[in-house]
Amino acid sequence: MKSYNLSDEDGTVLVQTARKIATEFVKNGRILELDSDARSKLSFESGIFVTLDIKDDLRGCIGFPLPRKIAEALPEAAIAAATQDPRFSPVKPSELEKITFEVTVLTPPVEIIVDDPLQMPSKIIVGRDGLMVMQGNHSGLLLPQVPVEYGWNEEEFLSHTCQKAGLPQECWKEKQTRVFSFEGIIFKEDLPNGKVIRKKL
Repeated sequence: MKSYNLSDEDGTVLVQTARKIATEFVKNGRILELDSDARSKLSFESGIFVTLDIKDDLRGCIGFPLPRKIAEALPEAAIAAATQDPRFSPVKPSELEKITFEVTVLTPPVEIIVDDPLQMPSKIIVGRDGLMVMQGNHSGLLLPQVPVEYGWNEEEFLSHTCQKAGLPQECWKEKQTRVFSFEGIIFKEDLPNGKVIRKKL
């Protein structure tokens, strides 16, 4: 199963597995072993992020931008999104029924090469691309759904990704900054613990 041709059924497995693993860890402090069926379905390699929302407010988001075996990366990302996002306190058991789980499977990042950095926005499409910015020891990533949710244009998307990396907003205009784009396949519960749907941007 490749990340690029995931079925809706695959998406359901991803999201339900993320919820099951996060729930077990939040309630009992245990890391659930995947059964052999889930392990075989999640044996492909890809970047992956797990996002938790309460209503439309972010409650946690952690993941891995570079391809890793999903059977290992998904449990790590699910537990980290629930308990280790530095922007939030760990999820309490009482919150689990209010949270919607979302899993984004990433295509490998590809560096955007331009002769003039000012051409960069024209190489990005909001609603398709996610971005990763790297400069020195700094790096930051924003998923494809973020600029859509905030109504940003391409320049604003670049600026906010720089900010996420702990860099000045205009850093994407500097020669030493490397910008990568990737695409994401997004699956999300329509309600907490509800039906898993493929999210269109």
